[in-house]
Parts: sequence; structure tokens; C-alpha cells
Amino acid sequence: MPRINLLPWRDAQRKERKLAFLVSLLGAGVAALVTTFGVNLYFNSLLSSQESRNERLRAEIRDLDKQIEKINDLEQQKQKFIARMQIIEKLQRSRPEIVHVFDELVRTLPDGAYLTAVKQNNARLKIEGVAQSSTRVSTFMRNIDSSQWLRNPELDIVETKPNQPLGANFTLFADQVSTSADDAAKDKGKDKAKGKRARQASAGGATP
Repeated sequence: MPRINLLPWRDAQRKERKLAFLVSLLGAGVAALVTTFGVNLYFNSLLSSQESRNERLRAEIRDLDKQIEKINDLEQQKQKFIARMQIIEKLQRSRPEIVHVFDELVRTLPDGAYLTAVKQNNARLKIEGVAQSSTRVSTFMRNIDSSQWLRNPELDIVETKPNQPLGANFTLFADQVSTSADDAAKDKGKDKAKGKRARQASAGGATP
């Protein structure tokens, strides 16, 4: 009976299986590399897209910040303009008032007294002068108290200097009466009176 040597065939099969395993392993490695490269490329594209969107947002935020800064500057300029307008209106209103105040100072100043300085801080007046006696100063304060344009006289000091035999130096304070505040109070009173008369008239018309 003939004998068949199978060793060469088994060696050939073993080599083929080994080669197929190496080929499949290499294919799997290549596939893994391709997949990794593709995934990396995909995520890089996402990151680039997100970064570009972030950059656009940052640019828009910078533009908005500049616009807000301009708006704030305009608001500050508006407030300064309003403040200037209020000061101008106040000066316009006080222009005739100061004339009345000086006329009132001349009218209320008694004989035997004269003024050396008048300073004003808002509605507060500082009046300095010389009087022959303290009685003249008291008369001056009473005249101020009954004045239409001045009120609340307050004596600060009365002193006689040795080198000034003509009288005593005095300093007193007084408040200027603002006609704008008085007119506003009068207008408010008039509005209340009109409202009261209107309610009375409507009540009288509703009575059978």
C-alpha cells in the first residue's frame, strides 16, 4: 500500500493561514488608521467652525461695546446739556430777582448805616456794613424781616473798632425770596381752588 507524505501540504496550509492572518491584521490596522484620521479630521472641522463662530461673536460683542460706550457718552453729554440749560434758566429767572434784592437792600437800610459788602451763595446773602449804633442794625433787621424779597435775618457780629469812631461794623445773613417757588405755590393753590369749585359745581348739578 503506497504511503502519502502530508507534511509539505500542511506546511503550505500553515503558511497560507499565517499570510491571511497577517493580511487581515494589516487591513484592520489600515482601517483603524483611516477611521482615526477621518474622526480626527471631522472633529478638527467642527472645532474650526466653532472657533470661527466664536470669533464672529467676539467681533459683534466688541462692536456692541463700542456702541454702548457711544450711547453712554451721548447720555453724559445729554445730562451735561440739561444741567447747563437748568443753570441758564435759573440765571434767567434770577436776573430780575437780584435787581429787586438790591433795591430792597437800599429801601430797608436805615439812616446812619451803610453797606460795605454783599455776598450771595445760592439764596443766602451775607451782608456787611457799618452802623452808627446797634439800634440801626436792629432796625435794619426788622426791615428785612418785613421785606417782600428778603427774610430770616440773622445777626452774626457787631463790633466797634478803636480806629473807627463813626460806628460799629456788623455782619448779618438773610435769605433771598424766590418768586419762582412762590409762584409755584400760588399756582398749586389756584389749581386746588379750581378743583374744589368744579367738584362743588358738579355736586350742585347732580342735586334734583
